[in-house]
Amino acid sequence: MTALKAHEVERFLKRPDLDAGILLVYGPDTGLVRETAQRLVRHYAGAESDGMGLVTLDGGEIDSDPGRLLVEARTSSLFGEKRVVRVRNAGKGSVVPLGELASDPSGAIVVLEAGNLAPRDALRALVEGAKTGRALPCYADSDETILRLINESFAAAGIRAEPDVAATLRDQLGNDREVTRREIEKLVLYADQSKILTRDDVLTLCADNAALVLDEIADAIGTGHAERLDLALSRALAATINPQQLLASVMLHFAQLRRWRTVVDTGVGVRDVLDGARPKPHFSRRSAMEQQLRLWSDASLALAMARLHDATGESRKNYGRSETVVRRVFLALATMAAQH
Repeated sequence: MTALKAHEVERFLKRPDLDAGILLVYGPDTGLVRETAQRLVRHYAGAESDGMGLVTLDGGEIDSDPGRLLVEARTSSLFGEKRVVRVRNAGKGSVVPLGELASDPSGAIVVLEAGNLAPRDALRALVEGAKTGRALPCYADSDETILRLINESFAAAGIRAEPDVAATLRDQLGNDREVTRREIEKLVLYADQSKILTRDDVLTLCADNAALVLDEIADAIGTGHAERLDLALSRALAATINPQQLLASVMLHFAQLRRWRTVVDTGVGVRDVLDGARPKPHFSRRSAMEQQLRLWSDASLALAMARLHDATGESRKNYGRSETVVRRVFLALATMAAQH
């Protein structure tokens, strides 16, 4: 068998053990599939990857003309370069010509990019069963692989990041390698001169700032900090966040607090409730969430939600006064929290 495990792919990329044959890069992470295929192409075709020995095809072209893959793979380069054929969106149409290349690759390297193939998929089965084939799975990054990629990228660029930068960036990212690379490159470019990155830099450049300010508003209300509330609310309104969106966001926040409060009232510890929450609150909000669960009783949370419901109705009836309604109810709730 020539199927690599996911954790073996990086080692293979550093030292490929094939001089000629078929390399299948597949998996659900399309960004990582593309990046892995590109690394293979650079290894075999050269750093510039634009020599006469490289040809790029699409799976649709092969579906309509299967023989073309054989012709391209067996066409010698005019300048003696290794023949490298890259096939994007490879599918079942490639199976028949690849069957011939598997037994006689004619000195060429074929790099296939595909989606999340099942073990019994004909293309995957062909490559995994060939002595001249290697199948490289690309699965979504884990927290550990994302952190390693972030730290290695910053180190390679000579950037010194504060201790919480990597964790903060990881929490802003999904698990698509292409998106992750783009965000890392943005930060590397930003810190090109200073060679220093802070958590604030990450939040400014990479975070969903609208979501962040909504969280700030909810936590300022829930912990009873009127000054923080005023600043965050002014920022949100200046960013043209709709008052209805503000009310809906705070309603959701208090509804979540009440669900957690119900569990706390059964005797479960506040920290245990947050540990078991799905999704877990962002680590930067953990302290504020613990404080709110201790400040607010179920009865006070019910009252807060009733006031928010009334304010929502009033703001819809009097749209021109909606900002005033929002400020008034949010300040009233923050005052309730401060008095607990």
